[in-house]
Amino acid sequence: MTHPLTERLLSRLRLPVIGAPLFIISNPDLVLAQCRAGVIGSFPSLNARPLPQFEEWLERLSAELGEADAPYAVNLIVHKSNDRLADDLALCVKYRVPVIITSLGAREDVNEAIHAYGGIVLHDVINNRFAHKAIEKGADGLIAVAAGAGGHAGTTSPFALVQEIREWFDGPLALSGAIATGQAVLAAQAMGADFAYIGSPFIATVEARADQRYKEMIVACTSADIVYSDLFTGVSGNYLKPSIAAAGLDPDNLPKGDYSTMNFGSGGNTEKKAWRDIWGCGQGIAAVKAIVPAADYVARLDREYRASLARFRAQPQAVAAE
Repeated sequence: MTHPLTERLLSRLRLPVIGAPLFIISNPDLVLAQCRAGVIGSFPSLNARPLPQFEEWLERLSAELGEADAPYAVNLIVHKSNDRLADDLALCVKYRVPVIITSLGAREDVNEAIHAYGGIVLHDVINNRFAHKAIEKGADGLIAVAAGAGGHAGTTSPFALVQEIREWFDGPLALSGAIATGQAVLAAQAMGADFAYIGSPFIATVEARADQRYKEMIVACTSADIVYSDLFTGVSGNYLKPSIAAAGLDPDNLPKGDYSTMNFGSGGNTEKKAWRDIWGCGQGIAAVKAIVPAADYVARLDREYRASLARFRAQPQAVAAE
């Protein structure tokens, strides 16, 4: 039986997909395109700088999205280094943001504020221990950030991570980690997740606020071009090797970073800043063949998903199982 909150979200979606919040890159144009295409669009609150711009973005999304569109989400960094959290949270409450994605810490007060107006809180985690903590502190659902995900990512196989979480949790669960095709969306569901959490392919869309060279690099690269390092923010993540090399560093010989220097606005351990100079990316990018409008990418996902589902149902073992 599907959890009520999962049903509530799925009922407004064309596909069980959440567009991941992309630091610097996600913007209202991309979020609107995602939601109108039938998937949840999201952005980090810190992409809107200064603070008044964040309210402008929320006003626009509230005015331009309707019941026929998918809901949108805002990502709040709840780590102590984010000195804007209280102000951003207040605006999320004011505009009754439908879905909040919390990162880097679980906060009961944040969850309570969102629940007060009926919002849904999803918290991203890289292991089962953090998943337990998030639910204990009041999160409604989880985003399992598995091996291969873009940006800050875990190292656990998606098969293991989803299985461990599903042993005790039946609420909304999204899976992140190298998902770039409709087939992978279906596979995430087959493993036990409710949603696929997709980030890197949306960087290579027309609406994304990313350097054109970044978009072209994603199209040109494969999983072999990804390096996992904690140097740039103090937290381990996946980055494009060519961007590291272009910044004058050796991607194959990077020193270890320092968690205590974690700062997502300016970078932690080098003069080169993560996201601005060093570009995050997941391992699924070999499936990205061109820079296209977000709606076209979602339409492709939809075709692949439905074709894959039909192919699975046509298999003798699937028929026997039914």
